[in-house]
Amino acid sequence: MKRYGAVIGLDAAQIAEYTKVHAEVWPDVLKQIKNSNITNYSIFLRQPENLLFAYYEYTGQDHDADMAAMAADPVTQKWWDLCMPMQRPLDTRKDGEWWAPAHEVFHLD
Repeated sequence: MKRYGAVIGLDAAQIAEYTKVHAEVWPDVLKQIKNSNITNYSIFLRQPENLLFAYYEYTGQDHDADMAAMAADPVTQKWWDLCMPMQRPLDTRKDGEWWAPAHEVFHLD
């Protein structure tokens, strides 16, 4: 199992809507997340900075392949089409990144 974290901004005007849609995530999106070997997935909101921090644990053998399968899923693509306009990627992210990775510096079980 490997842990992953990432950060992105959230449009202040979209906080209520983003919170609402995540209270009612589409079942097929949840199924795809699980099929991609992701567990213990959480998204946290930090205000007033309007930063989202996502955390998940990956239990599969090929993270890149599982993420590609998720990205190819039509329902997940529609979910992202809904959520991405509400998000504000960090200026410091690398080319090709949407959520900027955060690297673990401490963990206690």
